[in-house]
Formats: sequence, C-alpha cells, structure tokens
Amino acid sequence: MAEIPALHPPIIPYASGMLDTGGVHRIYWETSGNPDGIPVLFVHGGPGSGTSPNQRRFFDPARYRIVLFDQRGCGRSTPHGELADNTTPHLIADMEALRVALGIDRWLVFGGSWGSTLGLAYAEAHPDRCLGLVLRGIFLCRRSEIDWFLYGIRAFFPEAQRKLAEFIPEDERDDLLGAYHRRLVDPDPAVHQPAAFEWATFEAACSTLLPSPELVAAFGSEKTALPHSRIEAHYFVNDAFLPDDGLLAGVGRVRAIPAIIVQGRYDAVCPIVTADELARAWPEARYVVVPDAGHSAFEPGIARELVAACDRFAATGAFG
Repeated sequence: MAEIPALHPPIIPYASGMLDTGGVHRIYWETSGNPDGIPVLFVHGGPGSGTSPNQRRFFDPARYRIVLFDQRGCGRSTPHGELADNTTPHLIADMEALRVALGIDRWLVFGGSWGSTLGLAYAEAHPDRCLGLVLRGIFLCRRSEIDWFLYGIRAFFPEAQRKLAEFIPEDERDDLLGAYHRRLVDPDPAVHQPAAFEWATFEAACSTLLPSPELVAAFGSEKTALPHSRIEAHYFVNDAFLPDDGLLAGVGRVRAIPAIIVQGRYDAVCPIVTADELARAWPEARYVVVPDAGHSAFEPGIARELVAACDRFAATGAFG
C-alpha cells in the first residue's frame, strides 16, 4: 500500500493472545500504543477480512491503548473459515468478553464497512460501554444493500460486476448470492477457492476511487480470499443475523454517545445513501462526507478525516 501521510507511524503490539470463547472458536487479539491510554477497539470489515498492521495507525500511540481483534474464522483467529457459531450475536459477545478480559471499563469503538455494522450493533447492545463511535463507509447489511453490492454496483463498475456474474453458469445468475454461497461452503478446494478469488477480487476492484492493483492482489491471496468470501456470503445469506432496518430502529439507544460518521462521496460498495439515512436518524452525530474518495479506509481523504477525528477525541472527548 502506498504510504498515506495522515496515518501515525507504524507500531508493534506490546501484548497479544487468543481469547477462548468456550466453543470451537479462539479469537486473536492484540494491544499496542499506550497501556494507560484511552482504550479504542478497531472493528474490521468483511465480515471475514481480518486485521492488518496499518489499522493500528489511525490512532496516536501516545494517547490510545489500541485493541485489534480478528473476528471468528478469519485473520489469526481459529479455526480458519469456520461458519459454525459464527453470527452477529456471537461477535458482539466476543467483543464484550474481550473487554472484560483486558480489564477495560469503556472504550471508543471504531469500525468501517461491515465494521460499522458490527460496531453499531455492539453499541446498541452495550451503550454504557462506549466512550464514542467512529463509523466509516456505512453498511447496515439490509437486503437492499446486499442486492446493490452484487447487482446495482454495475452502474459504476460494469466490468467487475460482469466478471463476478460470468463466473457463474447463466442459469444461476438470477441469484448470485446463492450461487456463490453454495460454492464457497463446498469442502472441495477446487470448487471453493476459485469462487473465493472471484468474490474477493471483485470487492477489492470496487473499493477505491482509483484502481489499486495492490488491494486487489491482497484480497485475492489464498490466505485472505477464502475466509473473507465464505464468511461474507454466510452473513449475507442470513441477513447478518439482524432484522431488516433493525440498526436504524435502534439508533435511539446510542444518540447520547459522541459519534462521527465518515463517508466517501463516491463509495460504490456502501453507497452514501445509507450514511445519509443514518445521519438523518442520528442528528447528534457529526457527519463528514469526503468529496474525493471511494470506500477504502485508506483513501487519503478518508484516512485524514479518521485520524483527525481520533486525535480530536483524544484531546477533547468529542468530535465537533
């Protein structure tokens, strides 16, 4: 990834471990920055993408205790690509268990894309545990948004969407989600790995305002493509284990929490209309539209706004 000046310098964790969930899953976590700083939880996207070292760099390491974790089945969590007991309520429970295990009373919750979905769901379930919310590239995982991702996005990325569709036999293309899900859960690598590559590289190709071959290559790697695509399709076929419009309906539970919504104007993966709906339902939240950005958190303008928001919160406890 090209260097982004807005980010804080690279850092390494001072602690890491595996959280035992009491079932088959074990959750990787790490902490970096200042052990006595403001606790912040980074909630990664996907579902199923996992964390990366650059995600620590949105936060001033002198002022934040930075917590990253890999959600069930992805990144360094085990078992890799596992779908059993992998639902939104399970992930929320993992976040709470991690908070308790790390001895944190309240933390800032930071999430983008699917991370905005899960971060908001966590906050609505545990508002008393949130110091604030930083939400980026808003995705509420409603059926209309999933349909846009698989079909409507061709309005902006026809080549990428056509490649996604044409991987599937013509008689199955009226249900791309079902067709891909069947292949991604197939135990045969000769079936699931090519499908995972197509799904993951499609998403990466649509995630930046300007083409990013590096992002496409990273998403298409064998290690990343399968858990990302398999877990994402699993959540999508199950409507993220959330009622449609449930997160919007629950916004009243978090309106007193300091919050900022950062959205790329030309985000094709999670179109701005969803962020606009959330901002209208949550007038107390600060709403920032980045005029020259797509979806990725590492778009220069989005990274700049996210870092500035976290720096401001560390200094004042607010985003205004």
